[in-house]
Amino acid sequence: MTGWRIIFMGTPDFACPTLRKLIEQGENLVAVVTQPDKPKGRGQHLMPPPVKELALEHDIPLLQPLKVREPVFVEIIRELRPDVIVVVAFGQILPKSLLDIPPHGCINVHASLLPRYRGAAPLNWCIINGESETGVTTMLMDPGLDTGPMLLTLSTPLDENEDVASLHDRMAEMGANLLVETLNRLKAGTVTPQQQNSAETCYAAMLKKEDGSIDWCKDARSIHNQVRGMSVWPVAYTCISGQVLKIFRTRIGDGTGQPGTILKASKGEMEVACFSGSLFILELQLAGKKRLDTRSFLTGFQILEGTSLG
Repeated sequence: MTGWRIIFMGTPDFACPTLRKLIEQGENLVAVVTQPDKPKGRGQHLMPPPVKELALEHDIPLLQPLKVREPVFVEIIRELRPDVIVVVAFGQILPKSLLDIPPHGCINVHASLLPRYRGAAPLNWCIINGESETGVTTMLMDPGLDTGPMLLTLSTPLDENEDVASLHDRMAEMGANLLVETLNRLKAGTVTPQQQNSAETCYAAMLKKEDGSIDWCKDARSIHNQVRGMSVWPVAYTCISGQVLKIFRTRIGDGTGQPGTILKASKGEMEVACFSGSLFILELQLAGKKRLDTRSFLTGFQILEGTSLG
């Protein structure tokens, strides 16, 4: 426990393990800041962010500003006199007026090994690009986008079949542990900030729905990585008989044929030719239908070998 006055800023599920760890450590959390409730679902009912629910569960003062750069909000934070502000997937860019308030800075937990994969979707793009290693970084925030001095990093191997949902959960826990270590070492004066080498960076842009469109003229591994990296959203997709077909899980094969051609659709297996190699589709969903494993899908949807996708 550092004894510092801490303000936590975060919004989605990814931020919850870090907030929970700070609570378990008995840290002095003077406030939690999260995004406003947003309408969701068919009824468009207002739903609270996961971080809000956790803060309310532990009776921590909660703030939900529409914009953190508003002078009124900045003054509220100043009056709380935080020693440090911890930021995990908050969802807004912090202005310099806010960054300058805590004497020990604003510390961000970023889901990549900086300086690589700065930006909004590092988990997705490290998988899409076929990385064999990833990790988390704690950094002192500056007005740039993930450009501040690095404090600590923690790396982990990335399995060639791991998808973004699994990686998300692992990295959230890793980030929580690294943040606690970072705070303790800052308090003890045993961590030295290191400037990032911007020449080594690549930008992890926010995903768009069209990023999920599969080009079967790519090699099997590239498409497999696309499926893994987009398994939560937007989900990789193709077309069959004029209908959208979402693909959630695949396995690389060694079949050959015209790209996009179904090589096999029997005995619970569905294999599609790529530019090089092939993919076995393991889990999929036809528009308007349930998400199914391939065996269940083929029971209710007849597909002829030789059919073209896309």
